[in-house]
Amino acid sequence: MKALVFSDLDGTLLDARTYSYDAARPALGEIARRKIPLVLSSSKTRAEIELWRRRLGNLDPFISENGGGIFVPNGTCPRERIEAIPGAREEKHGFSVPLGADYAELREGLARLRAMGYAVRGFGDMSVDEIAALTGLPPPEAAMAKLREHDEPFLLEDSGDGARTLVESAARIGFRVTQGRFYHLLGESDKGRAVSLLIELYSAGGERHVTAALGDRPNDIPMLRCVDRPIVVQLPSGAWDPRIDVPGLIRASGVGPAGWNRAVMDFLADIAAGD
Repeated sequence: MKALVFSDLDGTLLDARTYSYDAARPALGEIARRKIPLVLSSSKTRAEIELWRRRLGNLDPFISENGGGIFVPNGTCPRERIEAIPGAREEKHGFSVPLGADYAELREGLARLRAMGYAVRGFGDMSVDEIAALTGLPPPEAAMAKLREHDEPFLLEDSGDGARTLVESAARIGFRVTQGRFYHLLGESDKGRAVSLLIELYSAGGERHVTAALGDRPNDIPMLRCVDRPIVVQLPSGAWDPRIDVPGLIRASGVGPAGWNRAVMDFLADIAAGD
């Protein structure tokens, strides 16, 4: 039985405070041994995810900026199917597929929210040092976090009445707001659309894949809705985000990568039992 695993990074595969994935090493090794694709799906930029793919030894497709872009390395999916996707661009080592709004449009959208009275500050308004202090990233990686293409993370500095009306106000001017560690301003893209597209690409040969996805925050909900086994890991507080409630949801026991490891090992055991 073929399988696909989709995973968020921050707070899920990576520890929310230390960015370590040590607790997930056993399951990562088993995924690699079974040659199961592990598709990273994150709010991080392309540059950031490419760095983590090198650290993890990951060679599979990935999804950047909350579904704003898909990147498909050569040899992972049928070339003719990728070329048929509107907007697909051939690159040196594969294809990129932009799905989200242009970053300039998002910056204009944030300015419009600010003009409406919302105290918002995006990554585009911050220095590398500010982002490093907010995220705990070293400055070189904080600089990568500023290389946005389809998603603008931002802070809402007045979390009173503004937090209750922000989503509706953004929708009125043609944008969406979701939440991970930060608020995020997007166009029509989300992780679910990107995940669905990759599932179709992997199923092009006619064989169905059993799919799992792991996340920790509301920006993962569209992705979790698209798979056979949606999994949410515990937050650093030990709780599961109460805003995540999708059909068939599995609440993994364990914070971040510890919960990730346990849930993935259970998934792999179930696949093996079904073979």
